[in-house]
Amino acid sequence: MSQTELEAVVQANHELSMITGDRVADLVARHRLTLQTAQALWVIDPEEAPPSMKVMSERLYCNAPNLSFVTNQLVERGLVERATDPRDRRSRVVVLTEEGRRVRAEVIAGALERTPFAGLDAGELRELARLLAKALAPASSAVS
Repeated sequence: MSQTELEAVVQANHELSMITGDRVADLVARHRLTLQTAQALWVIDPEEAPPSMKVMSERLYCNAPNLSFVTNQLVERGLVERATDPRDRRSRVVVLTEEGRRVRAEVIAGALERTPFAGLDAGELRELARLLAKALAPASSAVS
């Protein structure tokens, strides 16, 4: 791949990120969230065990002080609670409150409606998901 092609892909990725942020700004603001706090809500899957602070920092690619700041904002808004990890009493987990579940679902639904990817058909989305997973594989294995 030439540098020009790589630059074009990196630029498109940046534009997608900026466009998406712009399109969801009113949605997250309505819930007194920032893009960062909305992203933190997104990575807490209510169908899984509550993530530890360590897992949260890995999912958000941030350090402990930044995660504490973001988590404090979510706690203050009543969207999450910190709790002791029942599997490791030395660790803390982040638990969605009922309000947090509701806001999370609304933010995700709104983001999915507004994303530039919404205009792609199912086949295009599958191909894009495959390519993104391939591009992200080296990053995932570096975290493990």
